[in-house]
Amino acid sequence: MTQELYIGVMSGTSMDGVDTALVSIDGDRIQLLAHDDYPMPDPLKQRLLSVCIGQQTTLVEIGELDHLLGHLFADAVNALLKKSGYRADQIRAIGNHGQTVYHQPLGDAPFTLQIGDANIIAAKTGIDTVADFRRKDMALGGQGAPLVPAFHRTIFQSSDSSVVVLNIGGIANISVIRPNENVLGFDTGPGNMLMDAWCERHTGQKFDRNGNLARQGKVDEALLNRLLSEPYFAQPAPKSTGRELFNLPWLDANLISSTVSTPDVQRTLCEFTAVTIAREVGRFKTGPAPQLLVCGGGTRNPVLMARLTDLLNDWQTAPTSDFGVDSDYMEAMAFAWLAQRRIHGLPSNLPEVTGASRPASLGVLYFA
Repeated sequence: MTQELYIGVMSGTSMDGVDTALVSIDGDRIQLLAHDDYPMPDPLKQRLLSVCIGQQTTLVEIGELDHLLGHLFADAVNALLKKSGYRADQIRAIGNHGQTVYHQPLGDAPFTLQIGDANIIAAKTGIDTVADFRRKDMALGGQGAPLVPAFHRTIFQSSDSSVVVLNIGGIANISVIRPNENVLGFDTGPGNMLMDAWCERHTGQKFDRNGNLARQGKVDEALLNRLLSEPYFAQPAPKSTGRELFNLPWLDANLISSTVSTPDVQRTLCEFTAVTIAREVGRFKTGPAPQLLVCGGGTRNPVLMARLTDLLNDWQTAPTSDFGVDSDYMEAMAFAWLAQRRIHGLPSNLPEVTGASRPASLGVLYFA
């Protein structure tokens, strides 16, 4: 297989922008050549949030959001090309995750919905685009998530100890790579999502910069225990979740006491994220020097990172950037890789992770 260039586009559950990554792929060699963070207009974000937390909506609203996101993602790709100096005709394909507006992997009618019209992306960029990555896995009985563990297995190796790759986006998810065992992966629960939402509600800031609000508070044990009683945490893997469960109305329902201060809630939410991650990671310790490699926006929250280090003090904790993979663009790189797998008809899901009945090449190709 010869070297090819791909672009990955990722707009996660935090909705704090569109990450784009231009990568070179040659077999199992993956190199990040350029990246960018393209802003999401706040009015668009607010409309998306209204849909994502389960409020009633209309087909008109979904259709308009699909259209607007298609243009946003295309503009993000074109901005990356301009910034990097690469041309559209040099790029084999775009891998676009799309914006998840609802994820319901269980029940009588499981489904997942990512929007952002890939026809617009392909037409506006002039680059073939792969999108709709998750639904084929669900058609095969899987949860459609997480998909990134397959990419993690490609770029990180485990010798005699566990390697757990932790992505702390809006939702936190882990990939577990152990010697001579299948890769595991699932969503541990909220990452930055609840912390961001609480901070924005009370300060107007989109996230708790440097954990400053959390530093002012203390953990409210009663609130923490109520949050930890959420049934999701007792479910076995495969499992995945999102904003349709963990949102401000869910938090408000658990805030039965109005005496908990704003900083105390923020500090408790930080502890909630750290504890739910640490409980799961700790189950997979193997060998003398287990490693926890962290990526995503949560790496920039020193309060959260300090708690993870304390709770997992027998693990070597470091950002993936220390191992040559930019911690901010891991997921965008993963969807570039998933696009490459689809272009060449290669399997890209891990049934042991998602629960699908078999491996499959995921995604739908939209020609420019």
